[in-house]
Amino acid sequence: MTKMYPFEPAEAPPEYRGIPRIDPVLCIGCGACANACPPNAILRIDDPESGMRRIVLDVGRCIRCARCEEVCPTGAARLTAEFEAATDDRRDHVEVVELKLARCRNCGRYTHYTERQVAKVLSLIPRGILDFDRVREKLPLCSECKLKLTVLNATKFGEGE
Repeated sequence: MTKMYPFEPAEAPPEYRGIPRIDPVLCIGCGACANACPPNAILRIDDPESGMRRIVLDVGRCIRCARCEEVCPTGAARLTAEFEAATDDRRDHVEVVELKLARCRNCGRYTHYTERQVAKVLSLIPRGILDFDRVREKLPLCSECKLKLTVLNATKFGEGE
């Protein structure tokens, strides 16, 4: 039977890999999707001046491979059943999620982690197995302060014996 497309919406089959979307509420800004994206349709861009990380999805570059969905630890990156990508405005193909970078607990500079990443890691630490306070003390530290702390702890190793 002939459908009245585009006046009547057409449904994609359930196995169809449609346009990807990133849920800004679930995204922690880890960039796993950007690392796994073969055509670089997803970019992770840090701005240390403003302390923001941008996850930029360009649907026009996406090949619908679903790697972003497979590697996303929170389920924020998902393929939808949407298939209509035609638009008059190229900006309609670009989706941006902005997240705050965490500040180093020691020096106050921005780290390479978002605040949501730090919160997610702290929520995953099993109580009673790891020294939660010690891990929390190191999160978030910038790379330079983490290196200094590691060297300091290494030089103290064996002093108490």
